[in-house]
Amino acid sequence: MGVQGKLTASTGVKCGGHLIYDIFHFNPHHVPNISPSKVKSFEIHQGGTIKTGSIVSWNYYIDGKEKIDKQVIEAIDPKKKSITWKMIEGGVLEFYNSFTAIISCENQRITWTFVYEKKTTAIPDPLGLLDFLIELTHDIEGHFLKK
Repeated sequence: MGVQGKLTASTGVKCGGHLIYDIFHFNPHHVPNISPSKVKSFEIHQGGTIKTGSIVSWNYYIDGKEKIDKQVIEAIDPKKKSITWKMIEGGVLEFYNSFTAIISCENQRITWTFVYEKKTTAIPDPLGLLDFLIELTHDIEGHFLKK
């Protein structure tokens, strides 16, 4: 069994958290157009729409490398404006036995939480991926502030 970990980061947004939630819940296919330097593509493989049980994949760029991760959507809570993704394939699972990402969007605060199990103690915490998602959140915020 690997080493369990949890990371959380929050950031403020001027556009309102509900807009960030709406992008990830209803319009994730717009994210590559909003931030093409970070996200190459988004695809729904199973489920037709973003709902609990849907299987999706993100093709993205991090640390100058192209990565692909496939996730199952474990939970969506419209009241808390949160979405939970569990990794099922891809680059993240090269280093982690399990990996779950949660976004929570309240008022003007976005919180990303990772719950994971490292394959070995030598694997670093996923700080780069957390930074990536905070930056992506601000790219989406910038998109809404331009309107």
